[in-house]
Amino acid sequence: MIADALAGRIDLILTKSVSRFARNTVDSLTTIRQLKDKGTEVYFEKENIFTMDSKGELLLTIMSSLAQEESRSISKNTTWGKRKSMADGKVSFAYSSFLGYDMGADGHLYIVEDQAIIVHRIHDEFLAGKTTYDIATRLTADGIPTPMRKTKWQESTVRHILQNVKYKGDSVLQSTFVEDYLTKKVKKNTGELPQYYVSQNHPPIIPPEKFEMVQEEFRRRKEGGAYTCISPFSGRIVCGDCGGFYGRKVWHSGSNHQSYVWHCNNKFAKRKYCSTPTVKEEASIKCFLDAFNSLLTRKDEIAKNYEECLAAITDDSAYKARLAEVEDLGTGLATRMRENLTRESHMIDECGEDSQLQKERDEITAQYEALQKEQHELTSKIALCAAKKIQVRGFLQLLRKQKTALVDFDPLVWQAAVHYMVINEDCTVKFVFRDGTELPWVIDPGVKSRKKRKVAKPCPQD
Repeated sequence: MIADALAGRIDLILTKSVSRFARNTVDSLTTIRQLKDKGTEVYFEKENIFTMDSKGELLLTIMSSLAQEESRSISKNTTWGKRKSMADGKVSFAYSSFLGYDMGADGHLYIVEDQAIIVHRIHDEFLAGKTTYDIATRLTADGIPTPMRKTKWQESTVRHILQNVKYKGDSVLQSTFVEDYLTKKVKKNTGELPQYYVSQNHPPIIPPEKFEMVQEEFRRRKEGGAYTCISPFSGRIVCGDCGGFYGRKVWHSGSNHQSYVWHCNNKFAKRKYCSTPTVKEEASIKCFLDAFNSLLTRKDEIAKNYEECLAAITDDSAYKARLAEVEDLGTGLATRMRENLTRESHMIDECGEDSQLQKERDEITAQYEALQKEQHELTSKIALCAAKKIQVRGFLQLLRKQKTALVDFDPLVWQAAVHYMVINEDCTVKFVFRDGTELPWVIDPGVKSRKKRKVAKPCPQD
């Protein structure tokens, strides 16, 4: 409408009141003056103000200021209500745009099973080595609707599902906030306001251990730089010389002799010249099959040793004891915070803001934030211990399930068993399995080197 008026298509704008035109004094006066320059008049029915009148702008300034102050008061009261609700631990869900949960007729949250399957699929594919972009592409190709019921999945949507703590039954409150009540600009909370972490608020779709495994995988890929899923080996072969990742290259592309080889991405970088060998993909596959099959011959011994020490390597009793103390302290501080907010609200209504109450609120908030941070760290450590237990048991289950030696390369077995492998200059290899087991081996690169290498003998198996 304003654009049409400025273009000369409107002569008179009828408005119910000043507050309905704008709640910002500067915006209101600026717009009115622009319209006056174009010969467009605005009439405010409730205040009986014509902007073309000589007294109109003075009255409009006063009324706009009152409207702005009213907007500030409403915003302050609304913000106080929301923050008190967060301090009470009340969690809200945007069910219309949230995958996996819905509100039942009784007002309680419940899991939507057919949507939960999609959430599980996203987490499983990510742990299997797929990128968020690849997962989004596959979901779109399969015709699965997004949380907003759209047909095309975005990478950011997949990433949000993988990193949202609500899927493990927890919630983070006040992760964002409205920076200015006039512009309504939403800003990410990076410490400006207290955040509230609510544990075990609702039934989880993803077990906490699995959720922590996903976050660990995010960290691993971030530390490794660019990550692609062109091969199961992507981001899992490490150079023993510089610590960088091996990358996939094509030799003799388009010819009958085309082959895929892997070498350190820094191998030919200036001033580095890594001395680790270039390895054919077939050689990497054979090396893994030989190493994994060697574990199968000792799987009963490995299982027995791990069963004996599993409790020790995943002991989280100290973390749980401290977490219980922190939660008790946090409950007391939350009560004090609610009482402070109530007193502050009454004081503002009666005689304005009180500096002593504000100081007390800031001190409580600082203590509460420190406890929240420690609680989050302890929860993560407990989840990591549980994740370690899951990884060990999963690895042992994989060994027991595999009755015969692997003949053909299975990408799922590779992803489930191996964390990463390190290739050294002398063609020795160190496999680091998911459970933390390290296994030395030897690889035949399948590529002739320009200089003579000393190939180590196969390492004796412990």
